Amino acid sequence: MPEDVQVIRDQELPVLDIGDFLSGNDEGLESLAGQLRAAAEEFGFFFIKNHGISEALIKKVFAENERFHNQSMEAKSAIAIDDNQRGYIRPKATLIKHSTYNKNTTFDSNETTVFATEYGSDNPHRQAGKRFYGENQWPIGLPGFKEIVQEYMHSMTQLGKATLPIWARALGLEREYFASYFENNHTYFRMSHYPPDPNLAENSFGLGPHADTGFLTLLPQAAIDGLEILDLDGKWFRPPRMNDCILVNTGQFLERWSNEKFRASPHRVIPPKSEHRYSIALFVNTSLDPVCECLPTCHDLSNPPKYPTESYWDFYNWYMVNAYPHFGEFEEQETA
Repeated sequence: MPEDVQVIRDQELPVLDIGDFLSGNDEGLESLAGQLRAAAEEFGFFFIKNHGISEALIKKVFAENERFHNQSMEAKSAIAIDDNQRGYIRPKATLIKHSTYNKNTTFDSNETTVFATEYGSDNPHRQAGKRFYGENQWPIGLPGFKEIVQEYMHSMTQLGKATLPIWARALGLEREYFASYFENNHTYFRMSHYPPDPNLAENSFGLGPHADTGFLTLLPQAAIDGLEILDLDGKWFRPPRMNDCILVNTGQFLERWSNEKFRASPHRVIPPKSEHRYSIALFVNTSLDPVCECLPTCHDLSNPPKYPTESYWDFYNWYMVNAYPHFGEFEEQETA
């Protein structure tokens, strides 16, 4: 096992109490924005409490995650991942090839099932077969699974969108600046299982060092530790266990959109030695199509935009092609 995997420090993270704000009280908005700004610039991660998501719903989703991944490989593979990045991804199928934080050389040990926003049969992009607009693949023989996952995705998406004014003010923008970009937004949801690995090989991970792709990530805490975050000094740390809190982090699209004012922190998952770990990460992003120019408060003559103008579809597609071997296969099929 790599030396730095053996000795990892614990690190406190900021905790934002958003209860009053979600109740309609804007008096604390500027204070919350300041706290978010400091956390996003230093850590790229923070906790939120009094977020309004019921613990009962979170527990149900963790239970459904375990129920799905306890099926046979044949049953899981019946909804194998497709060109729209929806479905089951088997173990040893993920390798972040473009990571700048680590030279990833081994495939990740996790297995993951992905669901995303459903756009309906009348959506013109779906009708045209455009990537990422296809509908979800739902497992057969798991009554109640679809309904619980859909409820959770809706609730967490609404939570993420409710915090957008805090993000806007943290970046010096008008309160509702992001609203139009999140109309019919693209949410995707990863239900992951990390099998135990008592003899972790060199440079091997449950999920290799990477940064998330989107705007923000919402992550209820797993029962088993394993998440590790890279700090500004290039050292890994583990966040504390915070009951009743949800961990939030910034994704690469917002990092690029903000001209690196906000940090998309690299993180990884070390698989447990003897227990099974389950994780439910939900990513709230802009709509796929709006073209996003560098935020007006994040550049000037002395600090010009570092990234091209792009939509989330453009960036997400590039990332997936460079992260998952199956996307390379899809590319070959489409150009054959």
